[in-house]
Amino acid sequence: MNSAFAKTFRSGIQPVEIASALRSELDKKAAVVSRDRILAPNTFTVRLSPADNEKMAALGEALGDELDTLVHKHAKAQGYSFAGPVSITIRSDDQLSTGTLRVESSTAQGRVAWRGIIDVEGKRHPLVKSRTVIGRGSDADITISDAGTSRKHVEILWDGERAMVRDMNSTNGTMLDGRKVVEAALPPDSTVTIGRTDIVFRVVAQAAPPKPAMPADDATRVFDVRDGGPLA
Repeated sequence: MNSAFAKTFRSGIQPVEIASALRSELDKKAAVVSRDRILAPNTFTVRLSPADNEKMAALGEALGDELDTLVHKHAKAQGYSFAGPVSITIRSDDQLSTGTLRVESSTAQGRVAWRGIIDVEGKRHPLVKSRTVIGRGSDADITISDAGTSRKHVEILWDGERAMVRDMNSTNGTMLDGRKVVEAALPPDSTVTIGRTDIVFRVVAQAAPPKPAMPADDATRVFDVRDGGPLA
C-alpha cells in the first residue's frame, strides 16, 4: 500500500493516530452558526516530540496530501464548512514525549482562490498552464507509461475557473466518466480515461497566507492544499 497511513513504526506516534486526532479536533470544535451551516476549524497545528516529528518527515509529501484529503472528506461527511483554505502544520515540540501529540486549531478566514489539479498514476499534478498535454510521448507535458495511449493523447484546458478535456485525434479515444468524448466540459471530481489510465480532475482551495517574518524552522513543515507538499 502506498498510503502514508499504512506506514507503521515500532514505537512512537503512528500516522493513523494523527489522522484520528484531526478528525476528533474537527468534531470537537465544529460550531453551528445557522440552520444550514456548521463551521469547522480550518487551520491546524500538530505538535509532536522531536523523535516522532523526524519519523513523520520521512514520509514526505504523502503524509501532507493524505491528511488534507482526510480533513476534507470528514468535513464533507459531517456537513461541516470552512471559512477559508485548510492548512496543516506539523511542528516539533520539545515538551512532548515520544508517542504523544497535541493538536491545536482555529478558524482563519482568508481569500479563497482555486487551483485545478489532476491525479494520474499515483501522482498529483497542478495545472500550471492553460493547456496541459497528456500522453506516452516524451514531448507531452505529463508523460504516462500506458502503451495503450497515443504520444499526445488528450489535453486539459484550464482558465482558472473552468476546465475542458479535448481528445487529440488519439488512436483509442478518450472517455469522460464512462462515455466517449472528443471535447467536453470537465467538472470537478470527474474521471478522464485514456487507455488503461484514469485521470481524475479536481479543484482545490489555494491558500495565500501572509509570509512569516522569519524563515520557518527546519523542524516545522506546513502542508498546503495546493499540492499536498511541504512548504517549509
